[in-house]
Amino acid sequence: METQLTQQDEETRRVLGKVKWFDPVKGFGFVIADEGGPDILLHANVLRNFGQSSVADGARIEVSVQRTDRGIQATEVHRIDPPELPAGAPLADFEGIDPEVMRAARLEPARVKWFDKAKGFGFANVFGKAEDVFIHIEVLRRSGLADLQPGEALAIRVIDGKRGLMATEVNAWEAALTAS
Repeated sequence: METQLTQQDEETRRVLGKVKWFDPVKGFGFVIADEGGPDILLHANVLRNFGQSSVADGARIEVSVQRTDRGIQATEVHRIDPPELPAGAPLADFEGIDPEVMRAARLEPARVKWFDKAKGFGFANVFGKAEDVFIHIEVLRRSGLADLQPGEALAIRVIDGKRGLMATEVNAWEAALTAS
């Protein structure tokens, strides 16, 4: 005879894994745990509590999970690392730009103006500055994100590049609070 579990019956535990897929429109996705087992449901609200509205497929993730009567669900996101990239795959927009210059750019608070996943780009504005900052979808993916929502708060590294002001890295807003 199987006993139905409630959230109080099962302890929350941390799990490392990889994002199988996440769809911000549907409001959920799934994580595959490194230890194996069933897929872990990742709800958009749990991701939003971490400060992100999306996460890239293949991103490494650390979550707290809990068994419920509907399966295993993530209850909290602790860390997200971008998906691994093929070696030597620079983005064409950054060819000829010293990687040290890109790494040295200050992490600045910004807000998404608009982003069109189908077009593969969008724009944000750094707080207190009127100029648009170009954000390429590949920069998003390399930062561990899959999509951006208008008005979403971010922390971005900005350089003056081939397309004018360009984001080289995009982070959840909370990253700006902990950056040095």
